[in-house]
Amino acid sequence: MSAQPLHLFEDPRLAARALHPTRLRILEALREPGSASSLARQFGLPRQRVRYHLHELEKQGLVEPVEERRRGNCVERVVRARASHYLVNPEALGGLAADPSQIADRFSSTYLVAVASQTIREVASLRARAAAAGKPLATLTLHFDIRFASAAQRNAFAQEVSQEMERLVAKYHDEKTPGGRTFRFAFAGYPASTPTPPQGPVEASKFSVESAAARSRRKDHK
Repeated sequence: MSAQPLHLFEDPRLAARALHPTRLRILEALREPGSASSLARQFGLPRQRVRYHLHELEKQGLVEPVEERRRGNCVERVVRARASHYLVNPEALGGLAADPSQIADRFSSTYLVAVASQTIREVASLRARAAAAGKPLATLTLHFDIRFASAAQRNAFAQEVSQEMERLVAKYHDEKTPGGRTFRFAFAGYPASTPTPPQGPVEASKFSVESAAARSRRKDHK
């Protein structure tokens, strides 16, 4: 069984314990299985200190055993991280978590961050409920980069996107049909923090769409 792609910290106390510098290094190294001895050699630390941190991480459910190897009279436990990436649920902050409804300027970066925080909180809750029910969670993600020639081009794009969103909402929103379900969408844009690789005119227009339904269809065709 492979490690899960993401572990979401719900408890701020557990997140604080995992944020210990040595434990962060251990979790990163344990994307591949390792032991207290191998980690001690890698980090140049006493094996007992590494073993202590491994024990604490295992108690938190962040590390799991893979196998045991006998070396002479000793048994070496090989473990790995249960996830490859980690995130702290903003819900852990309680009333201090960012709330979009409390931010008046909806064109500000503060509002964008608050909406992203709300998305993490709500999707985390939905994931937990779906997992408990043994059901997939239907989601849709659009992720792409666009390079604008000028601010005027950027503003024109934003205007067209807004108009198209209004059209689609008017077309598909249905308040009355029984059995329907409301979905929440958030469209956001911001300057890319890292340069994107050069793309041709066709590749630049492509973006990925991933949903639970699409994943299900792919499985059905295998």
